[in-house]
Amino acid sequence: MRVLIVEDDAALLALIRSVFEDGAFHADGAENGDDGYYLAQQAIHDLIVLDVMLPGMNGIEIIRKLRAAQVGVPIILLTAKDAVKDRVVGLNAGADDYMVKPFAVSELLARARAVLRRRGTVGLDGDLTYGPLRLSMASKSAYCDETELHLTATEYALLEFFMIHRNQILTREQISDRIWGFDSGAALSAVDVYVHHLRKKLMVQEAGRLLRTVRGIGFIFKGEPHVQ
Repeated sequence: MRVLIVEDDAALLALIRSVFEDGAFHADGAENGDDGYYLAQQAIHDLIVLDVMLPGMNGIEIIRKLRAAQVGVPIILLTAKDAVKDRVVGLNAGADDYMVKPFAVSELLARARAVLRRRGTVGLDGDLTYGPLRLSMASKSAYCDETELHLTATEYALLEFFMIHRNQILTREQISDRIWGFDSGAALSAVDVYVHHLRKKLMVQEAGRLLRTVRGIGFIFKGEPHVQ
């Protein structure tokens, strides 16, 4: 899973990133609101941890812009303000949870997992399931009806992205940024190659129908009947 952390305190940002990475997340970071918003609007993250007080665009502005653009990724706010009205403003803007500074970073990780469970992203055991498919987040293993799929690391990351964002059209650009990073220079044709490999392995277990191509755009996991 991939988390975006937007925090202007460099030391705190590094600490939060390390805790999430130890918890089996991939973590991206930004130290100001403008960079944070740019990364967030790419819609490739599964969770955003967002400070309220930031240089440039503040956290509340970022949430409002993302929600207005129909970016539904869950967001946890970090705030130094403990007044009820400040928490209400953040939650009404579209945040899923908040934490007041100072806080225990281990609690932040626990709250992140709780938010993902409430959103239906992962189960109580931390596994990601959809139809006959199950991903073990701890071991990075994939199963179809309990038969292991033996995916490469890239194929696993690709399937994880599709399963978390099921029923959403994902563009080749989004997939490339998610799997290889913004600055990788990987050709978009690599997306088609790896989707082809993943689909072949899913087809062996008769689950390939879940992964559909949206012509000229990208792919969707469990697409609508008119998508071919």
